[in-house]
Amino acid sequence: MELSKRQTQIVEIVKRHGPITGRKIAEKLSLIRATLRPDLTLLTMAGLLEARPRVGYYYTGKTPTVLIANTIQQIKVGDLKSVPAVIRETSTVYDAAVQMFLEDKGTLFVVREGGYLEGVVSRKDLLKTAMGGADLHKMPIGVIMTRMPNLITTTPEEPLLIAAQKLIAKEVDALPVVRAVIDENGQEALEVVGRITKTTITKIFVELGNGR
Repeated sequence: MELSKRQTQIVEIVKRHGPITGRKIAEKLSLIRATLRPDLTLLTMAGLLEARPRVGYYYTGKTPTVLIANTIQQIKVGDLKSVPAVIRETSTVYDAAVQMFLEDKGTLFVVREGGYLEGVVSRKDLLKTAMGGADLHKMPIGVIMTRMPNLITTTPEEPLLIAAQKLIAKEVDALPVVRAVIDENGQEALEVVGRITKTTITKIFVELGNGR
């Protein structure tokens, strides 16, 4: 968030003289109060200033950087998860390659009946297999997919910041968003309910940069 010259002056005045009324701020800037109303509203909504009836404006002590950090920390994975790209565990490596190409996805989540997570396969996995000269039409997807306990997942309730840190630390392009459930056999399972990608993180970064 970039403040205008006048908004910066208002913040400095409130820092030095707060709590201070809008009328007093206007007097110090040799302006009428109505001229400052949009600036005061923006600074209050941004969290840099707070206003108390019959008292005036005071500085919250928060910088734009801190405010952005607080905003990011409040975003949950469930707020931004997208539809997952899944493939059945009974599929072949060739099936996965075709689906990945048609859907333009870099990662597919392998699921069994019921939508329960079994593994993850990436574009890199497919490329390595193809270069090995194997018959992709006959090779089951389960042969090349990453399985538990090596799967990295996230949940709708997890902060997006934590999910982003997982993407960076594990150098992967996408995480399956899962929900712990009990399957039809009474066993614990992870139901795939979405996905979070590096593109997701980039979009929220751009939106925050544009003040949305």
